[in-house]
Amino acid sequence: MKVTALDHCKGKTFEVEFDNKKRLYLHIDILTDFGICRDCEIEPDELKKIVYASNFRRAYEYALYRLDYRDYSAVEMYEKLLETYKKESLCLEVVKKLAKAGIINDERYGEKLARKLVESKKYGFHRAKREMMQKGLTEETVETALEQYNEAFGENLSELLRGKYSRYLADITDKNSVEKVKNSLVRYGYSYDEINRGIAEYFE
Repeated sequence: MKVTALDHCKGKTFEVEFDNKKRLYLHIDILTDFGICRDCEIEPDELKKIVYASNFRRAYEYALYRLDYRDYSAVEMYEKLLETYKKESLCLEVVKKLAKAGIINDERYGEKLARKLVESKKYGFHRAKREMMQKGLTEETVETALEQYNEAFGENLSELLRGKYSRYLADITDKNSVEKVKNSLVRYGYSYDEINRGIAEYFE
């Protein structure tokens, strides 16, 4: 295939037209890396490499754009890229590059997420673990990140009982209200043993 036209499009992107009327829109870095110029000949295998490199560059830039707004686990980023770029091998290579550069780091992400779920949202261990694993983090990574909050879970439970749920706990004999509090705290991720112990201490 022969390049018949090479025109600036916008920014650092150029429109490349071939003698079969096919057009590609390539970043100037891709043009430079592959030595693409007007009237040059490009073999089919070389064209595949060019297209892959161009898509890889776009996917990588897109990933960096997403990371400007929030952190992602490796699995989350892979799934987000796959929605747009479809090709599994391409998306996996982008994630590997991000991880190798330290831009994506599941351990660091796990620590930040654990802090948010435990310190801000006051979730118990089970809810926090479930939320974190839904982000694609491994069980080992999750449990390591949550390990430092063993004491905080009990403190958070007491804080919820003294604050958010205190109006439902005015009377220990009001079984319906106490049961509502227990059910709500289960949804927060606390075990029944933790909840029963916490409520008993509250009334004491």
